[in-house]
Amino acid sequence: MDITDIAVQEFVEVAPDERLGQIQSLFDRDAPRGVVVVADGEVTGVIGERDLIRSRVEEKTKASALAKSAPSVDRGEDVREVARVLVEGGVKLAPVYDDGGLYGVVTADAILEAVLDSLDAITVGDIYTEEPITIHEDANVGQAINRLREHGISRLPVVDDGGLTGILTPHDIVDFVVRDDDRQGRGDRSGDLDRMLDIPVYDLMTAPVITATTDETTEAAVQRMLDDDVAGLVVTGDTDDDATGVVTKTDVLRALTFTEEETLDVQITNVALLETLDREAVRSSIAEVAEKYQEMTVVHAHVRFHEHKEKLRGTPLLQCQIRLRTSHGQVAGSGEGYGAENAFRVALDKLERNVLELKGVVADERYRGQLIRKLGGL
Repeated sequence: MDITDIAVQEFVEVAPDERLGQIQSLFDRDAPRGVVVVADGEVTGVIGERDLIRSRVEEKTKASALAKSAPSVDRGEDVREVARVLVEGGVKLAPVYDDGGLYGVVTADAILEAVLDSLDAITVGDIYTEEPITIHEDANVGQAINRLREHGISRLPVVDDGGLTGILTPHDIVDFVVRDDDRQGRGDRSGDLDRMLDIPVYDLMTAPVITATTDETTEAAVQRMLDDDVAGLVVTGDTDDDATGVVTKTDVLRALTFTEEETLDVQITNVALLETLDREAVRSSIAEVAEKYQEMTVVHAHVRFHEHKEKLRGTPLLQCQIRLRTSHGQVAGSGEGYGAENAFRVALDKLERNVLELKGVVADERYRGQLIRKLGGL
């Protein structure tokens, strides 16, 4: 399946110095799927409606400040390849070319809508991310911001002693800071950044939480995301209060890229940060670690790089997360370092320790099972 019928011409072209206030008026008037920033005849970036709405930047800010670099795709490209480049580029929108000229745009939502019927073959449990990063409802906004930045994530399930109580996203925080109307108990927030950071997460979180279960189809979960205009769902366990994971639109796009090739399928998010590393070096290093536990079949590997503001002699501090989906469940490793190669090596070392630990746990379980069977025969 290609994106011939998915790509649309509902977009507008703007110059890099176009003001965001003017771009917002274009969205209000023409309702385009996205904005393509063009300089000297070349596409330099894209802006999605969600980016514009949730940025809350000043109207006089230039388009170039908000635009994201996006990979270009051909109108006849396979939908799986387009899903891959969107995930690896960390974007939800890409310019589409036809016969060498700019034709339109393709969005992540359009891809998901197009493949929705085929998503009944996989469950949420096949693709979700286990062990989500959470935050207690009594924690403050400053702590929530640090957690979002530290882990490079876009949503935090909120919990208390009884389980899941809400969800917090960067949009909730930005909306709170710039909202004009005061909510009960918040008082005057102007000029009081320190007090804002001390506000309890409970005051900002969204509740009730839209959830999914591991045994429901991905089709049902995606339909719920599209209907409720959310980018992800909290996955619950035996009860609705038990937050066991998170499933996002990006997870679904990533699942579309899974292959049955003999070589390990590895996907890299924010691939532009690789610098001295290349895809083959990443793939072979992960494969070497995975082979240390030969009874574990790796279905898919995902490597994600996240850039921090801190630098050392011009080299940025990066966080690297490696997550494997295997026949024995998920196993992951993460680490930080200056530059992609250092960060990757730290994460790879952690992954290797976790793989060997998994191997040991399975061996222990087998031993216990054998012992019980022997005792049962006495």
